[in-house]
Amino acid sequence: MRPVPHATPLRRAPVQRRSAERLARILDACADLLDEVGYDDLSTRAVAQRAGVPIGSVYRFFGNKRQMADALAQRNLERFTARVTDRLKGAGDRGWRYAMDVVIDEYLDMKRTAPGFSLVDFGNQIPVGTRRTEPNHRVADRLTDLLSAYLRRTPDESLRRTILIAVETADGLVHLAFRLAPEGDEQVIEELREMLRAYLARVLD
Repeated sequence: MRPVPHATPLRRAPVQRRSAERLARILDACADLLDEVGYDDLSTRAVAQRAGVPIGSVYRFFGNKRQMADALAQRNLERFTARVTDRLKGAGDRGWRYAMDVVIDEYLDMKRTAPGFSLVDFGNQIPVGTRRTEPNHRVADRLTDLLSAYLRRTPDESLRRTILIAVETADGLVHLAFRLAPEGDEQVIEELREMLRAYLARVLD
């Protein structure tokens, strides 16, 4: 199975505030349309119409809809990281179990509420139904850096491997939970928490 490449760079990065706002509208429209019509029926023209921008504005940033989906996935990762960081900043020293619950809770909230997230999350489900590993490596790297700072641990290779295994495990069980129930089967989610606590305790306690 061919891995997903890193998020495709924008054709042109926004410099002015007006350009950045236009890019945000394009990605918002892309997310909404993903929920409404799915990836196969998504088109750059429909995104431009929904965003209220000329089609040329879309092509200024993206060559095709896959690049839009990649950019949306990258924005999702940035927003997820910011949400976890904000919660941990105000938490004080509450340990890795609290941090783990924050990570899971914020991911589940985005899965349930963020437009387009159920199809692209951090980039591993386009085309729909595929399971690819590269986004999980990006997520694990980001979480390793974030959690090592919170836990005052060195982000060495052992910790990175541990977090990657935890992310891969969580990815599989969260997908199972949402196949079983539209909002995520709570029993599966609780089993996920217990499994991660038992596994991470060996390294983080």
